[in-house]
Amino acid sequence: MQALLDAIAQTALPTDAQRIFHGRGGLHPGCEQWSLDVYPPVWVLTSFQPASDDELAAVHAALSERWQQLAPQQPLSWVYQCRHEGRTETRLMAGEVPEPHVVSAEGARFKVHVLRGQNHGLFLDMAEGRRWVAEHVAAHPRRERLKVLNLFAYTCAFSVVALQAGARQVVNVDMSHGAMGIGQQNHHLNGVAAGASFLVHDIFKSWGKVGRPGPYDLIIMDPPSYQKGSFVATKDYARLMRRLHDLLAPGGHALLCLNAPELGMAFLQEQMQALAPELAFAERVANPAVFADVSPERSLKVLVYRAP
Repeated sequence: MQALLDAIAQTALPTDAQRIFHGRGGLHPGCEQWSLDVYPPVWVLTSFQPASDDELAAVHAALSERWQQLAPQQPLSWVYQCRHEGRTETRLMAGEVPEPHVVSAEGARFKVHVLRGQNHGLFLDMAEGRRWVAEHVAAHPRRERLKVLNLFAYTCAFSVVALQAGARQVVNVDMSHGAMGIGQQNHHLNGVAAGASFLVHDIFKSWGKVGRPGPYDLIIMDPPSYQKGSFVATKDYARLMRRLHDLLAPGGHALLCLNAPELGMAFLQEQMQALAPELAFAERVANPAVFADVSPERSLKVLVYRAP
């Protein structure tokens, strides 16, 4: 785990929520099980294999030494999460977690929860996707009339940055009451609540409520790759693509996101060619540098399509 310890020793004082070490990308042989994030002021170490007491002690020592150098007046706070064989164990290893715990990212503020569940309220790997949305909206010649549909909105980070950039309206859709509740809090944290609406809804039961405010100038699709009873990318992504023709305004854009290592770009591109051939592929949004992967096909895919 030396590469992880080296990353800790070299890190600067973090101000934004960010990944510090990405072992899963395969660029650090022997460290594939480890990732380290920081949701200031809390560090979160994730292991995809059970970690020994000696390994955790080594991480604690490295974090303690570096934190003493970076913030000598502040106590160290860090959390360990093990994800293995379908089970998740989370432990507070030192210090405390603020409540509420609010972090900054891309010039916005978001509420997070690092002591429960695998998803902490903000996807750090989607930082460049959020940046693309903000820049796209800000540069749009009709941004004061821009309408955005944010499907699988989770805690609505895309919506926050779109409204900050000047979008007129964002319709957020998700099946989770809890996630949408946090999403509403995130809008209030950033002073952009007026432009957002929140629809707790299963889109596969009815598209009427979703289509009514359209057509949309930008549609964001960021579904889970596999969530039993909700969404399975291999069969359900096609159902989203078929709706783009009816939901997207002329000249509009669609942002298609997929975080499934086993499915490459061709999975999205070939289906789009078959199901929405009128939409032209524009670009693949780069992932944050810290999330570099030995195989770009395995890493997060964020593709932009444009309507005629």
